[in-house]
Amino acid sequence: MARQNKTRIWSEAELIDVFDLRKTKIPTPLMTEWLDATTQLSEVELLIMHKIHHNAVENIEAWAEEDLKMNFIAFVIDLAGLQATRTIRTFYDKTIFATVEGIYLKTKTDFMMAKGVLDLMKNPYFHFQEYKRDKDPHGDPMAQLVEAFLIAQQINQNGKALFGCCVVGRFWYFVTMENKNYCVSMAHDCTDEKELQQIIAILRKFETFFLPQLID
Repeated sequence: MARQNKTRIWSEAELIDVFDLRKTKIPTPLMTEWLDATTQLSEVELLIMHKIHHNAVENIEAWAEEDLKMNFIAFVIDLAGLQATRTIRTFYDKTIFATVEGIYLKTKTDFMMAKGVLDLMKNPYFHFQEYKRDKDPHGDPMAQLVEAFLIAQQINQNGKALFGCCVVGRFWYFVTMENKNYCVSMAHDCTDEKELQQIIAILRKFETFFLPQLID
């Protein structure tokens, strides 16, 4: 059993081993339902999408992490409608923590949607992690996402599914977690315009279809 360590940086394999998790890349029914999303973009939205797509094709390999966030990811989040409401709050660079099975976990999510009031986070349901490279010197993006899921399960205590997205450069991976089982989608390449529109559709489906079910 791992000893409690408030500064520990976990690898994905360590989290799987210590917390007896099961990972699959074969779509579960929940993942299949999520990925089977469609959407229609308005003329204005299409213009924005074309612009950021062109910018990504030309520059994504040269962008640093903050460039990727400001020049591309922020626009995708906006097009997807992932915005705060009276009962659902959006948080950036939010540190969350909990003791899970006797082990203290603490991580920071780049973007999170949670039930809450103003700056008070109550029940997190969507986590977003973004890195420029596959394995960043300061952490493993998929590990941080899974760690955030474990923390959210401990906070929520309701057995409901969790949703997330891990972005590594141009590749977007969608992730669901149900109990100790998590499913990772195949990569969606945001420099392919059709795949970019599908990314937007998938994010919209979470906001319009899954999120209302989670907060009931």
